[in-house]
Amino acid sequence: MNRYIRRQMIVASLAAGFVASTVTACGSSSSGASAAGGTYTVWDPYPQFDGVSAWGKLLDGCGRKAGVKIKRTGFDTTDLTGKTLLAAQQGSAPDVLIVDNPVVSTLAEAGVLTGTDENEIDTSQVEPNLLAAGRSGGKTYGTPIGVNTLALYYNKRIVEAAGVDPASIRNWATLNTALAKVKAAGKKGITFSAIGTEEGSFQLLPWFWGSGAQLTDLGSDKAVSAVMLWSDWLKKGYAPNSVINNTQTTSWQEFSTGKFAFAENGTWQLAKAKKTGFEYGTIAIPAASSGTAPAPTGGEFVTVPVQHDSGRYPTSEKIVSCLTSSKNLLATDTTLSYIAPTDAVQDQQANATPELKTWVRAVHAAKGRTGDDLGTKYPRISEQLWGAVQAALSGAKSPKEAMSAAQSAVSR
Repeated sequence: MNRYIRRQMIVASLAAGFVASTVTACGSSSSGASAAGGTYTVWDPYPQFDGVSAWGKLLDGCGRKAGVKIKRTGFDTTDLTGKTLLAAQQGSAPDVLIVDNPVVSTLAEAGVLTGTDENEIDTSQVEPNLLAAGRSGGKTYGTPIGVNTLALYYNKRIVEAAGVDPASIRNWATLNTALAKVKAAGKKGITFSAIGTEEGSFQLLPWFWGSGAQLTDLGSDKAVSAVMLWSDWLKKGYAPNSVINNTQTTSWQEFSTGKFAFAENGTWQLAKAKKTGFEYGTIAIPAASSGTAPAPTGGEFVTVPVQHDSGRYPTSEKIVSCLTSSKNLLATDTTLSYIAPTDAVQDQQANATPELKTWVRAVHAAKGRTGDDLGTKYPRISEQLWGAVQAALSGAKSPKEAMSAAQSAVSR
């Protein structure tokens, strides 16, 4: 009882900023969260799927397997955190919560989530680098349902005409050589998103981490080299100035015109890639010296929020275990264009769809944005990072000046 009261006090301050925009939705959907009689609530960020979709049927099936009825509500990703905090404050959190992986540490530090040592969710088969996104304070909260990340798409016609072998791109030097050949052939080099939002930070991170830099030191020489790489691409005409305002969607639209050799983008574009009208391929983003750069992970974790009645946890665990079983992961991750978080299911995906091998390789090297024990420190770091990128690419500051200023702001 004491832990439950303390949690309510902790989340009260975090929820305050969300009350005005979320009270109606929470009031209408939280009643089943604490309901008896075999009803368990599940909240997820997939409002595009209704009750008769494959996802809706999977949830119902997992509920039946656990001997309960599922009451499911899908929210927009941007709304789900606020609604969860408010529901936790009101004592009406869902039994199972599926949430974007960078949010896990926020909810965990607020005392909203139970750890896997308490709810007994088995994470032994999950790749450690992917599970790290759900760790905070030495504990793990939930398990990933699937992962997406970034790689480089390329237009086969353009790179072949420029004399570029994509397999030869193994580091920054060979990528720069390839871009120079493409430009010399009269074609456009590479497009990406450098917008002043989390999308811009997300797209920089493979180059940032690939340089060997750490998010705890934005002003290091390695960190500066990542921003300088992008800045030089604009100066040399390898990338268009539009990247400063590009979202990942508008960047993809540029690539889909068929005029660019390369585009940095994610697994979520695979379906659209098949409709571009030109042959494409993918390669992992190279690290500065060699190998695959660690790209940031997207995707969600399946978690179990704290309940007043701890007797509900065993059934919640059964629901989570069903959703994340190998059989169900394969079906779900295919639907969501995700790479599975376990080696066994990744092998099945790659065998069924060979083009996913690049993405499996990228996922093996990937990192969670809140990893390295950053937790809730990450959003502030990311804001300074995308601000520095904007300043450097616009020419307002040199990459070194921009990143030094970003580190100073984070340290204050």
